[in-house]
Amino acid sequence: MSVSTETVTAPAVRTAGLNRWDSPWLNTKFLVGLSMLLAVVLIGVVGPFFWDTTLARVASSPLNLPPAWVETDLPGIGKPTWEHPLGTESNGRDMLAVLIVGTPRSLRVGLIAAGVGMLVGVILGFSAGFMGGWVDNVIRTLSDSVITIPSLAVLIVISAYVRTVSVENMALLLAIFAWPGPTRLLRSQVLSMRERGYVQMARLSGASTFAIMFKEILPNLLPYLASSFTGNVSAAILAATGLEALGLGPTRIPTLGMTIFYALRAAAILRGMWWWWGFPIAALIIIFTSLFLITIGLDEIANPRLRGVKA
Repeated sequence: MSVSTETVTAPAVRTAGLNRWDSPWLNTKFLVGLSMLLAVVLIGVVGPFFWDTTLARVASSPLNLPPAWVETDLPGIGKPTWEHPLGTESNGRDMLAVLIVGTPRSLRVGLIAAGVGMLVGVILGFSAGFMGGWVDNVIRTLSDSVITIPSLAVLIVISAYVRTVSVENMALLLAIFAWPGPTRLLRSQVLSMRERGYVQMARLSGASTFAIMFKEILPNLLPYLASSFTGNVSAAILAATGLEALGLGPTRIPTLGMTIFYALRAAAILRGMWWWWGFPIAALIIIFTSLFLITIGLDEIANPRLRGVKA
């Protein structure tokens, strides 16, 4: 008697990660935000080759011209012309040239301030989280104390006494309050990671404290560092714009915040000159949106639960 055997086929199991396009770095939010930020940087790099940026100087253009596509009969407003496609303001600056020159400078303030703050935060956060003891107590107390200080009020006082404010000086002033956040974040991460098995093996193998912190733990925290960095860049740009809108920024260097300050001082809102303050605000919105998308994307890249992938 022949016995027939049936071949039982196991159900197909979908294995994540086998598709070459299935990469956490192909995150839609991250890629869109990065593209927007690169476009802003590209405007500052390529723009001077296509437009005369000397028109961003005072009295280099006719006064109070609207954008080229806007027809208006407001008093004191000139006729639109394509020689100044985004219009001009009451100081004789071309708005397109101001955006090309000022947008990268405002972004550079945030990058420098966040970079210095992140560097200090990495050193202090790793030292507090890994070494513990009195080092942890001192750094934790110091960061908790600084983070409660009303930074904007202190920066207003400091900026009022600084005679010459440049982009670099503004960034260094903001960096004074940019390190407590990264320090606290990294301390909490290092406290949990220092008990992992690979860290214990590195200790048993005789690796130095420096090697364990910056060769074993740091590479695993890079997505968190990048996410914290982009968040700090946004905060620094917002703080710098707030100071500049109060007239405490670099007066001789076109930036987005100082352009808004001059527009407010000249009552551009009441005079109907929306292009004077509207275009700088639109540029800031693009920068903040791109950094926000990058931050959210990096959070999803670092945390599989946020992107719906079962770890």
